[in-house]
Amino acid sequence: MAEIKPTASVKATSVQPKKSSNAISWIAPVVCIIAGYAIWRFILGGADGFTEPDKAGGFWPHHKGPKDALHRIYEGGIIVPLLIGMLLMVIVFSIERFLTIRKALGSGSISDFIRKVQYHLANRNVDAALSECDKQKGSVGNVMKAGLRRYKEMISEGGLSTEQKVVAIQKEVEEATALELPMLQKNLVFLSTITSVGTLIALLGTVLGMIRSFAALGEDGGGGAAGDLAVGISEALYNTALGIGTSALALIMYNVFTTKIDAITYGIDESGFTLTQSFASLYK
Repeated sequence: MAEIKPTASVKATSVQPKKSSNAISWIAPVVCIIAGYAIWRFILGGADGFTEPDKAGGFWPHHKGPKDALHRIYEGGIIVPLLIGMLLMVIVFSIERFLTIRKALGSGSISDFIRKVQYHLANRNVDAALSECDKQKGSVGNVMKAGLRRYKEMISEGGLSTEQKVVAIQKEVEEATALELPMLQKNLVFLSTITSVGTLIALLGTVLGMIRSFAALGEDGGGGAAGDLAVGISEALYNTALGIGTSALALIMYNVFTTKIDAITYGIDESGFTLTQSFASLYK
């Protein structure tokens, strides 16, 4: 029988999954919609802002004669609180993503950090490179640190070929990357969804307002209802304006965050390339 030679095994990854709660993804939309209704009902729909307030009150008071443009928005109908809630969602998730991505960017320039690591690796000083990762404190630093730990292990590993060691380092970097990127992209789906849905909901509110206005015109026989029709149309268009504004803000913030995430992703890719190329050239 042929002799079977034992092969060295690579240790399991040292990268541990991050424990994170995503409660904001379901709490924030509910709270924002409730807040949107409260703003519409009690601020825009305050009885003091109308010449003929509905004293019965209730879920949707039918006030008449808004005194100013702010209270005229109230007459846009029940779609308005949805749009206000979506606007609040854009603000909430923009703040949440801003704080998360700012933390992920770490301190200092990513390109400067990678150059420092490259310098230390060229001088075979892995501990100094690890120290730079502790200073960076971002996603790129976390991925680089995971790779450097495996890099350091592979230097003293005698049972593997250089190619196997490089593969082990690359795998460590990939696993660390797989844990970092979802944290960066989390909750961006709300901004991308609101970008398109906000305008559609606004148009729905506008169409409903136009239907009511033309229905009222038909009931009055078209006589003196032209003024009421014009007012009704202007009220319906508040839905469009609010929806377009919300969608535009969501689109701007989405593009800002994806640009920053792309920069981090590029830094992570460059980190992996730096580690594998350095090891392959220095430890043949």
